[in-house]
Amino acid sequence: QVQLVESGGGMVQAGGSLRLSCAASRITVRFYVIGWYRQAPGKQRELVAALSSGGSTNYADSVKGRFTISRDNAKNTTYLQMNSLKPEDTAVYYCNARRDSSSFWGQGTQVTVSS
Repeated sequence: QVQLVESGGGMVQAGGSLRLSCAASRITVRFYVIGWYRQAPGKQRELVAALSSGGSTNYADSVKGRFTISRDNAKNTTYLQMNSLKPEDTAVYYCNARRDSSSFWGQGTQVTVSS
């Protein structure tokens, strides 16, 4: 069974940093499009950053210049480095792996940024 396990969330003050990890099992992440999404209370889930199998990236305008998505093929893990965090970044963060008609989600990790 495919598993994506997020970790690294927590509470941080505004201006701080966190690095989220998404460890995959039973799939090879370098062959998938990996997306980091977030969902704040009362809001729809939104795409924050994505990394293609070819290495291209794209980011939501709200996080450009602050967040960086990356991948460690040896560890089969994807990361989201989040710097200069703002209270509006508070949400549950999920990773997604997508390829053709297959799509897998992790369970999410909470990020809370206090002002």
